[in-house]
Amino acid sequence: MATLNCCDAGGTAQNEGSWKNRRPPPHWTVMPSTQDTTRTTLVGAFRRLMPTVWHYRGRVFAALAFLVVGKLANIAVPVVLKHLVDGLDVKPSPLVIPLLLLMAYGALRLSTSFFQELRTIVFARVLARTSREITLRVFAHLHNLSLRFHLDRRTGGVARDVERGMTSVSDLLDWTIYTILPTLFEIAVICTILMLNYDWSFTAITLATLLVYIAFTFSMTEWRLRFYRAANEADTEANARNVDALLNYETVKYFGNEQHELRRFDVSLRNLEEATVKSQKSLAALNIGQTAIVAVGLTLLLWRASAGVVAGALKIGDLVMVNAFLIQLSIPLNYLGMVYREVKQALTNIERMFGLLAEPQEIRDAPGAKSLALRGGEVRFDDVSFGYDPARGILHNVDFSIPAGKTVAVVGTTGAGKSTLSRLLYRFYDVNGGAIRIDGQDIRAVTQESLRNAIGIVPQDTVLFNDSIYYNIAYGKPEATRDDVIAAARAAHIHEFIVSLPQGYDTGVGERGLKLSGGEKQRVAIARTLLKNPTILVFDEATSALDTRTEKVIQAELAEIARERTTLVIAHRLSTIVDADEILVLDHGRIIERGTHSGLLAHGGRYAALWAMQQQARETSPASPLRVVEAVTT
Repeated sequence: MATLNCCDAGGTAQNEGSWKNRRPPPHWTVMPSTQDTTRTTLVGAFRRLMPTVWHYRGRVFAALAFLVVGKLANIAVPVVLKHLVDGLDVKPSPLVIPLLLLMAYGALRLSTSFFQELRTIVFARVLARTSREITLRVFAHLHNLSLRFHLDRRTGGVARDVERGMTSVSDLLDWTIYTILPTLFEIAVICTILMLNYDWSFTAITLATLLVYIAFTFSMTEWRLRFYRAANEADTEANARNVDALLNYETVKYFGNEQHELRRFDVSLRNLEEATVKSQKSLAALNIGQTAIVAVGLTLLLWRASAGVVAGALKIGDLVMVNAFLIQLSIPLNYLGMVYREVKQALTNIERMFGLLAEPQEIRDAPGAKSLALRGGEVRFDDVSFGYDPARGILHNVDFSIPAGKTVAVVGTTGAGKSTLSRLLYRFYDVNGGAIRIDGQDIRAVTQESLRNAIGIVPQDTVLFNDSIYYNIAYGKPEATRDDVIAAARAAHIHEFIVSLPQGYDTGVGERGLKLSGGEKQRVAIARTLLKNPTILVFDEATSALDTRTEKVIQAELAEIARERTTLVIAHRLSTIVDADEILVLDHGRIIERGTHSGLLAHGGRYAALWAMQQQARETSPASPLRVVEAVTT
């Protein structure tokens, strides 16, 4: 998606171009439109940013010093120019060029740019580092938010907002500290010079022009912000839909819905188009008004100066100096109007970033939480009740334990709450009732980091990073050696496949691992978990995407690995859990049966019925996965 540089830079066309060459306009919005955010003021934004900036106060003050020197040099240019013109206004005697004044004029011109660039060099580190630290803070906070938060948000929209926010932090600081304040300083000095050296009318006209200009700019900007906000909303929505469609490329192709996705995308693009056009039109009206106000002020001041020269009260040099001052003043006036608009727009964006940072962290470590102390890894679900929505319970008084080193399997139809058990064990959510304990410790009383370090999972839906196979396996333990990674791949029976590839372990897996088959992705996930070497294992249909032969090989390997670990197996295919120490049958969030495989078959209940249906489906139609699924889910 294109950003809105063209319609929100502000200022006249000439000044807009030169300004945009210096630095890009801000684009920072975080969070979808559904978030309720409060308006952020400039003072409030600085209150949040200044603790980070204060770490580099030496650079800040040095940059300010360079800026003041540069501004004073810039103001001195018209003064030297006045004396230069007066020096050339000679009598019939031979012309003598005032070389010192010429040299001073050139030196001041050079100094203006030199100290400005010095300021940029000194302050560049502050801008970049502050932007980096704030962005990292947002990134870390996103990872600390609950799974519930991320399921309710569009990844593409959030990613787009964070991207725009990364540049807005530095731009906001640069414009306010080194543009607005210096501009006001320059205006104050020029007005003081005019007041001390000329008739009061010069100062009155200048101040009147300035006040009218600022009032007009502020009122027009407040009116225009609605279009900018609407454009940002449309831009974020369009990007979210774009990313969503591309991430689900195969699904779009499966159903031939390219035109449907184009139409959905075009709705957001149309909204963006309308907001952009309105913003462009209002910008044109704003620029015309600003130019008219400055032109009237310049004309009045030059009229007063010309009248003074004609009356003999002023010299030609005075006329030149006043003219130069006014032209010089009109430039920061244009910048001031543009910067005000950009700062307001940046604040419109930054308020959503702050809203994201203010998003409550649903799952937090308890005050004084200690690391999980493992003494074997016994897991107990103690009368656990839970629901994603308080009005709709998922688990009801679930009570079971997994002794250290033992394996417990959970089976049941889709929606029975099996995968919810693993999410609660990882503490992606907190239980509504009861408790989950590991070695007698309530997982809500230990740190999340230590809890998750103790658990390894092979999920049913394996999503890989768009990187190499090696990276995805090593993700289970980033500090592992290459030999460790290869050993894990061998244990997952994927090493031979990897080395057969032209690029071996450096082979890219594509977006979400789509370059690999389902079975290959599953084996990478198994290798990743094996590399982590956790005390507690969770297999959520870990072999569901494998062929029968590979499944048997890996199942034997998993059984060997699980023998020394506490293991929770979530399964649909009952043939994969016949050796479990205990099998739980879950139905609508309640345990209705429990026991060993042979015991449950002898009992003749729900488990026995499921087993019989799966065996019958396998015997009557081994080549029909649809009938197997129908039998399992009946």
